[in-house]
Amino acid sequence: VVYTQSEILQREVYLFERLDSPNREPMKHLKAICFLRPTKENVELLVQELRRPKYNVYFIYFSNVISKSDVKALAEADEQEVVAEVQEFYGDYIAVNPHVFSLNLLGCCRGRSWDPAQLTRTTQGLTALLLSLKKCPMIRYQLSSEPAKRLAECVKQVITKEYELFDFRRTEVPPLLLILDRSDDAITPLLNQWTYQAMVHELLGINNNRIDLSRVPGISKDLREVVLSAENDEFYANNMYLNFAEIGTNIKNLMEDFQRRKPKEQQKLESIADMKAFVENYPQFKKMSGTVSKHVTVVGELSRLVAERNLLEVSEVEQELACQSDHSSALQSVRRLLQSPRVSELDAARLVMLYALRYERHGSSGLPALLEELRARGGTDRYRKLVSAVLEYGGKRVRGSDLFSPKDAVAITKQFLKGLKGIENVYTQHQPLLQETLDQLIKGKLKDSQYPYLGPNTLRDRPQDIIVFLIGGATYEEALAVFNLNRSNPGVRIVLGGTTIHNTRR
Repeated sequence: VVYTQSEILQREVYLFERLDSPNREPMKHLKAICFLRPTKENVELLVQELRRPKYNVYFIYFSNVISKSDVKALAEADEQEVVAEVQEFYGDYIAVNPHVFSLNLLGCCRGRSWDPAQLTRTTQGLTALLLSLKKCPMIRYQLSSEPAKRLAECVKQVITKEYELFDFRRTEVPPLLLILDRSDDAITPLLNQWTYQAMVHELLGINNNRIDLSRVPGISKDLREVVLSAENDEFYANNMYLNFAEIGTNIKNLMEDFQRRKPKEQQKLESIADMKAFVENYPQFKKMSGTVSKHVTVVGELSRLVAERNLLEVSEVEQELACQSDHSSALQSVRRLLQSPRVSELDAARLVMLYALRYERHGSSGLPALLEELRARGGTDRYRKLVSAVLEYGGKRVRGSDLFSPKDAVAITKQFLKGLKGIENVYTQHQPLLQETLDQLIKGKLKDSQYPYLGPNTLRDRPQDIIVFLIGGATYEEALAVFNLNRSNPGVRIVLGGTTIHNTRR
């Protein structure tokens, strides 16, 4: 995710092996660099390796704090004295975007409380992040969430225990770690997305910056899996936060630019051999051709899915459910789409979930009838059960904040005027709850009664360095919100993390 294989090759590292692959050949002329999480399994594998070393010398890097007893076990195994050094190099998390990280953990809680193993892993990931960014933060957490409080306490324990590691140069305003719970906003991960990165994840799924395109009709072999990384793909870096209409235009410009760069005398390629020679002679051209074919394929597939699943219409109703409060109109719209054969099972269930979250306490709720229609469509109870599970997870009873706050008149007028100017698009009206929370935090207005500090100290100034972590997963819509907040608030730096990065399926 952080470094491409070709970048590593440039550093003269030519062989990549996993420590747990059984049949590695001994190569005594090579040095080995080991980069590992300091888990029991890894330490045990390393002990086995050092007892019968396959390489000449070992440089060992752990991605997090390692215990003295583990170091002792390694030292005892190293009878042939092949270990040159052991270091802690904090990187125990997945850096997804320049301001977003994930721990790739699915299902971190059982009901309302942590799965103990996942709590340990999350604490490790979060403390490694703090160490790699050299931050010793004050901690605030969401009071309505027991898991948020537990995690805050666990992080604090590590900071206290490893106080020497966290002894960074003090900044004028201390950094702030804010721990939130996904269940406060179950709406955001259920919405269709219309900016490039979020849309790719929603419709195709991004896994460690890789996208599986093997299901695309007529896909060529070399495009079955592609990498989308802002670090080494300029087009993606410039377009990941733009909406779908703009992407279409930019793809067209990219194609035209590509056509222009074809050397003039070579444009009449008579034979296959001409073409082959042409591609081999132009590495730069080849790189560009790779970028073009990749993005044309991805955007083409997104367009196909949008049309096939009737997503423009579905998305319009989702936004109506998330952002407006006209119950009868919403109910009619959901009914209409549930009866349409063009709407997929997943999208039908998603609409009922959104309706349930929005109108669960409404006097004339149409939920029972909608659940019945959902069952009639699919012939199974699976999605019905999912709807009640979503309500249990993120319903009114659970939420600490007011997810559907009646906006005041001023805000409504502002929205309306914005709409008239055509800035606000009907498909992107929704703002995640996180945006409001962070906005309040930056202005120094976030209520201590709902988001208390851990410990006696509080921040006197407005925070400048903010790390916000979502238990139960963040989304790319929230990544976009944080990107925009960073851009519009110079002097404030926000990093967003989550146990995972969600789309509706996840």
